[in-house]
Amino acid sequence: MKTGYLIDMDGVIYRESQLIPGVTEFMEALLISGQPFVFLTNNSAPTPDDLSVRLGHLGLPGFSIRHFYTSALNAADFLSETHPACTAFVIGEGGLLAALHERKIANDTINPSYVVVGEGAVSGERLAKAHSCVERGARLLATNPDNWCPVSSVDTRPGAGATAAFLEASTGRRAYYLGKPNGYMFHRARQKLQEMTGGSALNQIVMIGDTMETDIRGGIEAGLQTYLVLSGSTQVDNLSDYVYQPTRVLKSVADLTEELRSGKPSDRLDSPVYAQVMRRAGKPGGKYQTDTARALKPRPRAPMTR
Repeated sequence: MKTGYLIDMDGVIYRESQLIPGVTEFMEALLISGQPFVFLTNNSAPTPDDLSVRLGHLGLPGFSIRHFYTSALNAADFLSETHPACTAFVIGEGGLLAALHERKIANDTINPSYVVVGEGAVSGERLAKAHSCVERGARLLATNPDNWCPVSSVDTRPGAGATAAFLEASTGRRAYYLGKPNGYMFHRARQKLQEMTGGSALNQIVMIGDTMETDIRGGIEAGLQTYLVLSGSTQVDNLSDYVYQPTRVLKSVADLTEELRSGKPSDRLDSPVYAQVMRRAGKPGGKYQTDTARALKPRPRAPMTR
């Protein structure tokens, strides 16, 4: 049976600057099995080359850039498909700038079609410029809905969702959020998997991730099998808070190694969490700028007085 794998990175493959135990063996088994796979990340800052080099430094060398699909690439694909010849004022880092350049989407600081928000440090001056562009008619687009992103086991940094929310509040205009869980991210990722098979049909596609709001929700809404790993941001006692549930819950991707080697399903098919309801722990406030959260909290713009 031919299975395609979409694999989140942070919390699934590595945490901070360390591979998660068992990842090396899992990746070796995946490569030997010949099953197609794509690393799927909401981080818009790195390029595929950057990610390949990073994995090499962590002990996983030699991955082709075709194995990586970022939210920056997804934003560039979306704009080039839906609005050819558009221009953009960009708040973001190298990965986003490179992706837009590759798709011939010009940087425009005067009258852009879009303000595109990604990860990265942002100055007050650029925020003011972005605000002005949106007020003059530019559409607001964010590469992903993450309000914050982990940088260590105890520290976080602001994400693209937080920057976009600032501009939503200041302009009264709503952003469109790409990246996981947006269906367009999964649509494009499935196309990449299909290209790797030479057009041969896949029996199933599996999304492996550590985050319920993006990886699992997006995979379910795209009609995929979803495997939640507990090596990242989600713990067992968080799951009862969600209406949607993953197909499988695993300690880490290491649980899949023997299954890939043997071709037989593993025995870790069920989760113990469904029998009890527990409150979610962790950082307060919503992590993602998603439609369900924002629909309950409209941000009408206050009238201007003169």
